[in-house]
Amino acid sequence: MKNIDVTALGELLIDFTENGLSPQGNPLLEANPGGAPCNVLAMLSKLGHRTAFVGKVGADIFGKRLRKVIADVGIDTTGLVDDPVVNTTLAFVHTKADGDREFSFYRNPGADMMLTSADVKEELLLGCRVFHFGTLSMTTEDGKKATEDSIDVAKHAGALISFDPNLRAPLWESLAIAKERTIYGLEHCDILKISDNEIEWLTGERDYKKAAERLKAKYDISLILVSLGKNGSMALSNSSFAEWPAYRVDTVETTGAGDTFHACVLHYILKNGFRDYKKAELEEMLRFANGAAAIITTRKGALAVMPEKEEIEALIRQ
Repeated sequence: MKNIDVTALGELLIDFTENGLSPQGNPLLEANPGGAPCNVLAMLSKLGHRTAFVGKVGADIFGKRLRKVIADVGIDTTGLVDDPVVNTTLAFVHTKADGDREFSFYRNPGADMMLTSADVKEELLLGCRVFHFGTLSMTTEDGKKATEDSIDVAKHAGALISFDPNLRAPLWESLAIAKERTIYGLEHCDILKISDNEIEWLTGERDYKKAAERLKAKYDISLILVSLGKNGSMALSNSSFAEWPAYRVDTVETTGAGDTFHACVLHYILKNGFRDYKKAELEEMLRFANGAAAIITTRKGALAVMPEKEEIEALIRQ
């Protein structure tokens, strides 16, 4: 019997986000817990799902804080390993005028890069209904093997495989390697969430529906979601296509919006079963996911401040 709804593997880090200026005019930075896989799990936990994380942090003050924070939001931390030598990964996030972000990473190395297959608790893979991953766990050879081994175990145990490339170009030795690892994810997933800039980078196609159709045909992915930022989102199943506009809110920053969106898609799948969704079902899925993503853009950080189900429903009603 599956006792975990979603297990995710990947990076857990501190996002230092700008939060005003000091009296001397220097930027004040807030240490927000972050990392795409745990953002997804945090939203799923908020929606009542059982979640577990597989990853590595440093045995430092940031690692200890991250362990506590994800436990506090309801994520199982038995798969979170402390590295005794390498410190927790840090990201410094500059927010642009339109709410979009620019990242500077302190990860050469960072503890999340040190994950190996031997660190992974197999029971967290065997016991999950959905296994979720991104590409950042594959920026090292050991991490790549840990990710691939985990996908193999989870898939053979009957889990759905969920993938979000979450491309961060500065963290790769080259974009050619990033593309190679992204293609591996496409070849092994049942559910793909990809952003507009990522799908254009992969396919060279600016028509996102055509790009999604191309990926679907080439990699036989059952469900593809494309997040379009302020333009909303789209979804492509085996038989249907749907779009939904973004909700208009006062955006503070966009950190975690795609992860929140993806979590709500997984929530729909866990609640309703995975199948070839029709257009009306895809629209229902996107409507709720877009609402949650909109709310998270009105807040600093993501992982520890995910919206309540009632907040999302209220925004949709408005």
